[in-house]
This record gives sequence, structure tokens and C-alpha cells, in this order.
Amino acid sequence: MSDQVHYELFVRRKVGAQWTLDMATEIRSHALAQAEEVLNSGRAVAVRVSKETLDPETREYRSISIFTKGMVDGGKPKKPVEEMEPLCVQPADLYTAHARDRIGRLLESWLQRHKATPFELLHRPDLVEKLEASGTDLQHALQKIAIPEAEARGMSVHELIRNFQGLVERSVANLMKAFKKGQLPDLDKEGFAKAAERLAADPDRAFLLGAGVAASIAPAKDWSEKIARLLDLADAAPSEPKARAAALAAIETPLAEIIGSKAGMADLLNTADDLGSTLAAMTRLAGGAQVEMLIKVEASVRACMPELSGTAKRLGQWLCGDNFPTVRASIARRVLKELNGVRRLKPTDAESEIEHLRALAMSLTAAAGRILPAEDITAAFTTRSKTLLNGDFIEALLGRDRSAREEVVMLIRLAENVMGAVNKRHAARWLSANIQAMRFEKEMRQGPDSPSVKLAALAALQKSLTRSGLVVEDYGPLCAKLGDVGGMVEADARLLSLLARAPAPLPQRLALLARLAMGEAGPTGPVADRARLEALKLARAPEAREALAASPETLDLLKGLVQQQQAA
Repeated sequence: MSDQVHYELFVRRKVGAQWTLDMATEIRSHALAQAEEVLNSGRAVAVRVSKETLDPETREYRSISIFTKGMVDGGKPKKPVEEMEPLCVQPADLYTAHARDRIGRLLESWLQRHKATPFELLHRPDLVEKLEASGTDLQHALQKIAIPEAEARGMSVHELIRNFQGLVERSVANLMKAFKKGQLPDLDKEGFAKAAERLAADPDRAFLLGAGVAASIAPAKDWSEKIARLLDLADAAPSEPKARAAALAAIETPLAEIIGSKAGMADLLNTADDLGSTLAAMTRLAGGAQVEMLIKVEASVRACMPELSGTAKRLGQWLCGDNFPTVRASIARRVLKELNGVRRLKPTDAESEIEHLRALAMSLTAAAGRILPAEDITAAFTTRSKTLLNGDFIEALLGRDRSAREEVVMLIRLAENVMGAVNKRHAARWLSANIQAMRFEKEMRQGPDSPSVKLAALAALQKSLTRSGLVVEDYGPLCAKLGDVGGMVEADARLLSLLARAPAPLPQRLALLARLAMGEAGPTGPVADRARLEALKLARAPEAREALAASPETLDLLKGLVQQQQAA
């Protein structure tokens, strides 16, 4: 039965409007002529004709666009309206997460030189004095933010710079005033728990405790030591709920800023430039009990997840509970950002890169909901999968010394681990190019292995393909090709004829033929079909009844073979 086909004409009445169905016909020329007539008459600004083919098995239509004309892109999108109000208008605005992020980007080089975070700059008088003394750093930062903001808001650059300078001056004045009056707590003298309990009811507790925390971690020589000092403070937090919440909140902000920076994370994990190991350690750090459980039961994940030690292990223990959700979110954002990027996880080992990507996918999925939404994880790995399917990565993965069969095995492994329908289809094309190649057929037919070993290898490839996550439309033709190659291997060696006449006991010959016929010892296709005929022929021989009665295992195999044939 041939597929049923018709053609549908869609029109767009005006720029930016939705496509609407105008007509449907079984005559291609009629649809195309009507499309031209609608466009020329001015009744539409764009037309599209699609070919709709009904699949008789699934009863679903496959749609292919065969003709488009006019303003098919829907016109230019409207420019979003910019917010005209300045980002920050009072000193308290500089302490918000958005403002601190902007400060971190504007003063990135200066902050790196002084091993400080935006949180510390806003809470440490000594850092403020250093920034003011630097002369040009602060002025350049104000210019960098004022120029684009002035253009977006239709204001003069000088006016915005004056506004921001006034904001900075008031913020600095507030900090220096509190410092000179002795209002900023000294946590090393007073103790963190006592200070938190004393300030728990103060309306400025976030600012005051933040200043105490910033001063306490100031002597640290590197980022890892700063994290250790923050965790020491967390260990000393009071038990009274309100005071504890204020204390942990004061710790969480600088901790999230350090963890969210590349330098801070690299110093904490000590994974150098190995992005795969870094992301694995970050996932273990934030994943909590779900990831730890997966590591215990899944050997492939355990092999890719580095052990956390020292300060990183201490932080992981804190993150296992409900503490520091902002820190977990900061780590998760870093992982997603890197997965959506183009940097190789393992630049010198493509096979290891696939294993690490698989381990990351399993771990993040196990912790989905706790650190990331499931849809964000899927989107990130779909994006990352595209980088595994370019020619350079495939060349690095296959190398130069693998046999044709080993290359197919590796490509199936790749297909198993990419995500997204488009990426799966792309992986199937790589597989098709290798399986359909004459090199593969030649190696399988002329290779040094015995025919039975070759057939078993082809059967294993078929099974791997069906488990690879490819759709049947993609793996079906590949399995058929493997079956055809198996038929050639069997025909070259006349294996089935020799097996049927071998001097071995009848039950043994029947068992081998049945396993070939059922696709266990050989691929489905010509070999299985011929093996089924030979097995049934032997089973009907006069001497077969007595032999089968003495071998119930073989008889069960034959019953399964007959049932499989009837089901087919």
C-alpha cells in the first residue's frame, strides 16, 4: 500500500502574523499555483506549501516544506523597551545580588589583584581606601557603566557619572562612619555566636555581620583559606534560630561569590585545567546524598568522580543539608555555563570525555530538582552533545589504529551518550557511513577471526544499536546491513551446511542452529533465516525425536524458535 499524500497551503496575512491554513489539495501544481496567486493578489505577505505524507503504520503525517515565498521570517522583532530608571539610587542598592555581580565585572582585575570579592569591598574600610587611592580604577569602572547606560536611557554620560559618583561617595561615607564609631563587630574578639545573637534584632544586622565576616576572612592568603575561615565561622554559628539564620546568611553571600568565580573554584578543588574533573567535582560538591548514593552503586560514575578532600570535603558536608542554597545555585550555574560552552572536557582523551559526560548527566539527573531544574539539565546536555558530533571530535575519538568494527563500537557508544533527537539523528549518520562502508564489509569477511566469532560480533553490534536510543527508522536499516554482512560471512564459509553435517551429536548441532536462528549467536537477517530452516529440517529427521527426548534444553530452544517464527 503506497503512502497517501496531499499538499497544504499556509498564508501569512500581514507581517508578524501567524501562519494560517488556506487550502489543502492532492494536486501539487494546484497548490503551487494557488500560492503564487494569493501572494500576487496582495491577500498575503508570505506563503508556504507543505507536502503531507501519511505513514500507513503509525497513521501520522510527515510534513516537508516544498515552497516558501514572501516575508517568511515574520519581519523584524520589536526592540525591547529599556528601563529608564537608574540601576542603583541609594547605598543599600549596591548590596543587592545584581549590583554586586555588576561590581564584580566592572572591577574584576582590581578585585583579583587584591584577592577580594565584591562583598568584601562593600564591607571592608581598608579595601575601600585602597580603591580610592588607586585613582583610575574606580573612575574607569564608572565610565564603563555610565556610557552604555546613558545611551540606553537618553541621558548624558557626565550626568550619569555624577549620579554614580554621588552614590559611591554616600556608600563609602556610611561604611567609614560605622567604622570610626566602632559599630563594626570584631568577630575574632567577640566571637561569632555572641555577635550574631547581639545583632539578631538590629535592622542593620546584615550589613554589620557582613562587615564582621569580611574582616574575619581578610587575613587569608588564598581563596581556599577564605572558604575555610568562612566554614569555621559557620561551625561557630549560634543555635538560636533567628540569630543562626542571620549568621549563616552573612556567611553565604561571600561564600557564593568565591565559589562562583573560576579562581576560587580552581583553588578549592585543585583540578588545574582539567574541565571534566572540575565539573565532576563541582557536581559532587553540590549534588549531596543523591550523587553520593549514585557513586556507590554505579562504577562508571565512581570512576569519573574525584574524591573531595580538605576544605572541599568540609563544604560538601555543609551543602548536603539545607544550608547555603545560594552556594549550591552558584555551583550549578557554573556547571551549566561550562556545559553550554565549547571547551573540551578532556582535550587529549575523547573516549574519557564521553565517559565523563555520561557520569555528569547521570549525577545531575539524580540531583535534579535539588540543584537544577530537569529541563535545564536536558537542554545543557543537548547543547553539549553537538560538540561531540563535529568532525574533529569524531576523528579524535576513532583515532587511526582501530579496526572498522572497533570504530562502529565506539560510534554506538557515542550515540548512546548524546541527547536530543537532532543529535541522535546526526550520530546515526556517522554510524551509517561506517557500517555501509566497503572497509567494514571487507574486514568482516576477510578478517582473521573464525566465522562464528564474526557472526557473534555482528549480533552484538545489532543488540547495541537497538539499545543506543536511536529511533527505529535510524537503527533499523543499520541492523539490516549488519544482517546482510553476516549473510556474506556465512556464505563465504558455508558455516550452516558444515554445521548441519558436522559429526557432533544432534542436540548440540540443533542448539547451535537455534541460537543462530534466534539472533543470539549471529545477526538477524539472512543467517537467522537460513539457520531456522536448517534447524527445523534437522528436527524433523527420524532420529531427532529420541535425541531431543534426552536433551530437554535443546527441545526448549526449538520450542522458542517455533514460537518466534509463529509470532513473526
